[in-house]
Amino acid sequence: MPLIRNIRVAAQLPCILTSGTPKTEHNYLLGILVGTVSDWRVRTARTLRVVDAFVIVWAVAGAYSIRFGLDSSVTVAGLDSSYLLLSILLSVTWWLMLEAWSTRQSRILGSGPDEYKRVAAASLWLFGFIAIFSYVFRVETARGYVGIALPAGLIGLLLARWLLRQHLSVHRQRGRRMSRLLLLGGPSSVSHLATTLSSEKHAGYLPVAAYTPGHASSAEELDSIGLPVLGHEPTTVAILNAIDRSEADAVAITAGVLLHPKTLRQLGWKLADRNVGLIMAPALTDIAGPRIHKQQVAGLPLMHVTTPSLEAGQRVAKRLFDVVVSAGLLVLFSPVLAVVSLLVKFDSTGPVIFRQDRVGFEGAHFKMLKFRSMVADAETRLAEHAALNEGNGVLFKIKNDPRITRVGGFLRRYSLDELPQLFNVLTGSMSLVGPRPPLPREVDAYEDDVHRRLLVKPGVTGLWQVSGRSNLSWEDSVRLDLYYVENWSLAGDFTILLRTARAVLGSHGAY
Repeated sequence: MPLIRNIRVAAQLPCILTSGTPKTEHNYLLGILVGTVSDWRVRTARTLRVVDAFVIVWAVAGAYSIRFGLDSSVTVAGLDSSYLLLSILLSVTWWLMLEAWSTRQSRILGSGPDEYKRVAAASLWLFGFIAIFSYVFRVETARGYVGIALPAGLIGLLLARWLLRQHLSVHRQRGRRMSRLLLLGGPSSVSHLATTLSSEKHAGYLPVAAYTPGHASSAEELDSIGLPVLGHEPTTVAILNAIDRSEADAVAITAGVLLHPKTLRQLGWKLADRNVGLIMAPALTDIAGPRIHKQQVAGLPLMHVTTPSLEAGQRVAKRLFDVVVSAGLLVLFSPVLAVVSLLVKFDSTGPVIFRQDRVGFEGAHFKMLKFRSMVADAETRLAEHAALNEGNGVLFKIKNDPRITRVGGFLRRYSLDELPQLFNVLTGSMSLVGPRPPLPREVDAYEDDVHRRLLVKPGVTGLWQVSGRSNLSWEDSVRLDLYYVENWSLAGDFTILLRTARAVLGSHGAY
């Protein structure tokens, strides 16, 4: 399609250049023809194609060498065909499957699980087809060969994508390799979308300007986020002129946009002609993908948002996961528990284990266990240090708390003081993953909406742990906890546990 479009543009170029087309579009069209346009999307896709090819050849060649050596053959429909030919065919088909599943699209690169899901789906579909083909045509395919090629290739592809994602994230933190967005909508919605996207640079969206059709007084409201407002006229021509002025790669339409549906449809056609992306950003926040379902009704793409719930089967699965993993971790870390106990005992006077009243599932109180990291009378000295509070509003935190012991500072930095909470998980008062376990005085200060945090068991770790820990504001802590409650999944728990290991080793935000 891009090639066809470029040929069409080339044919129309003389007419275009003599018309009133803006200078920026002239430059873009000329760049296409002479090959000077160097878009990060093209470069990244090209890199992915090369990396995918290398990984696939490595996996297939490795499987061939391990299973057969250098001399082997397979009989297919009475013909003697070399496994070497089969390996070449498999490599090419695998690479093409990744292309067919759109695993190299720029909109899925750098953020979210969709890229990994597509890579896995393309690979599993291919080998599923091989299994069906072998069964139907009774082809004796070596299971050891397939059994090595598939996991090796899939793991290699996913690892390569992860490494490239880290590289892309570094560039995006510096403002490079991002899609330039013109935000279209009401002032408040545009402001919220710009703030959100600017705080999540790894997603790859850079708001460069705003256009607020029908809201002539919006300029002052958007000054705080530093976006220029390029107009308010609710016409397709005016919006296209704003796109040219901002040199945007895509248009993000959010709530409050005062445009007629016919105008929106025409705008979509014009954007497609210009190869400019169109993104719809509804006024739904903190809703995960599995809860959103699309339905086409009379040409209208309706979005259904299901009610969050933790069914009986899901509760059993989560509890079983907690028991198995916590028991395994207690066995694995038993030497560490013993050593830390001795260090705490000989470092300062007081009990080794600190028991503190916390609020758990549906408001039930329980005793949370931790290795003591403060002096024995820390709770009674709390009022003395109230003026030093550096917490995020409801939470009480002091970065250099004078009550922390020498060993306690080290334990807190690497979250070793929280290891005894695995016993809380094993006995059922906590979960491995969940909202932060609050103190009773914190719950007393909750607003009504914040009480939704208590609909699931508190966790040893959670989104708050892997997203900044003590450096988070109170609003961000609440938002992350409520997001978890609204969008819980077992796969999400597993992902958070993996991210926790990195957060703990980095000791970022721990004090």
